Parts: sequence; structure tokens; C-alpha cells
Amino acid sequence: MRENIQPVHTERIDHLQVHVYANRTLLGTAAGMDVAEKMKQLLTEQERIRMIFAAAPSQNEFLAELVRAEGIDWSRVTAFHMDEYIGLSEDAPERFSRFLRERLFERVHPGEVHLINSSPSVAEECKRYADLIKAAPIDIVCLGIGENGHIAFNDPPVADFQDKHIMKPVKLDEACRQQQVNDGCFPDIRAVPTHALTLTIPALMSGKHLYCIVPGASKRAAVERTLYGPVSTDCPASILRRHPRAVLYVDTDSYGRATG
Repeated sequence: MRENIQPVHTERIDHLQVHVYANRTLLGTAAGMDVAEKMKQLLTEQERIRMIFAAAPSQNEFLAELVRAEGIDWSRVTAFHMDEYIGLSEDAPERFSRFLRERLFERVHPGEVHLINSSPSVAEECKRYADLIKAAPIDIVCLGIGENGHIAFNDPPVADFQDKHIMKPVKLDEACRQQQVNDGCFPDIRAVPTHALTLTIPALMSGKHLYCIVPGASKRAAVERTLYGPVSTDCPASILRRHPRAVLYVDTDSYGRATG
């Protein structure tokens, strides 16, 4: 089946491998297959693997493929996610923890799942989650890119490539909050929380293997800046070009350039 799912274009920008697919379904399927293969490879080399996941509609096809993948011993996987809103009720459908539980964790049953709890003390939760993250190396990070170029909730105003923290509270910029409305996650911008907890850029970049899934025309400007602009916190995702083992999966809509 894999021979039928080939990119229409590939290139390398600095260290970043870029794979362009004809549509978002093929993109998500290819990324899911690649992550599944890497998981199986790593599980032949070590007892457990530790992974961080993004929660966003852009990840739907990828997560669906990962659920379908056969031969993964999920009992030996420790799973994290990378951000969570502050101020939503525990049972709010918009919570990222709920998104990942419903689309991934409750379907494949990882051996350990560590969810971000943004309801109690922010300082205590940042320390608790940071301690879990730094307890052992992170093997795989599966992420996306926001319309403003963010990775996790590291929007341009708060992004720091040299951040000393592993997790921190942040104020979400308006472009980021509007994207949540555009994605259909909230009815209007007034309903979108103004603050969140996020893993920092160094925490994400510490992963041994990064897989970045970015479909759709709404991400075209962010992808353009990620690949061809300066490496700068003006577009936080541009730092992916500095990672030695990162792959960016885009479709022709998000890539936006001729592939012939």
C-alpha cells in the first residue's frame, strides 16, 4: 500500500526534510505510517518509548492512521501532550486532553498517559509536568504549525528558542485564538480562553525525532515563512530547520508552490 502513497515533491531546507502530498488524506496517511514504523523500530531497540502529541483538527488523518497501524506494542509507550487551555471546565469538549483521549489514547491504550491538568495551581502543574518530561529522553514528537507559525502554544510574542523552562503559562495572541474559531473548535473568539499552559520550544526540540503534520490552505503563509523566511521567533516553527531529524508533511494546499 505504501507504494501508492508517495509525495509529489520533496526537498530539504537546512536540516528539515519536506514531503509534499497531493492532499491531506495522503499526507496524514504517510505521516501515520512513518511514525508507526519509527515506533516499531525504536521498540526493538529499547524497552519503552516516550512520545508527545499535538491536539488539533490538522492531526485527524494522521491520528486515524496511527490508530489503524498494526504491530505496535502500545503498552510500552508513554504518552504526553504539548498544551492545554487554562480556564475550561474539566469536562469541556474543547480541552486538548479530551481530543487526544477520544481520537488516540482510548483507542490504542498506551501503557502510560500523562495529561496536563490546568485547573489547579499553574506553578505546581508546570513543575509536575516538567518533572515527568525530563525524567527520561523524549523519543518522538508529533506536532503541527499554527496559522501564526506557532508550535504548541508558543506564539510569536512568547516564543523563546532559549527558554529555560520546560512548561510555562502563556497569553494567547489574537491570531492564535481566531484560529481556534476558524478550526470550528469554538463558536466565536470570545469563547476562546485567553491563556494556556504549553511545553516550550526547547522541550519540543529535545525530541529525538520530530514529525510535523500541516495540511490546508490556511497554513500556507505559515509554511512559507517556516521554510523560506529567517529562523526567528517571528515564526516559531522556523526553528524546525535546525533539528537534525525532523520531517515536515504538507499538502499542495499548505505548500502553495509549484511541484511539477
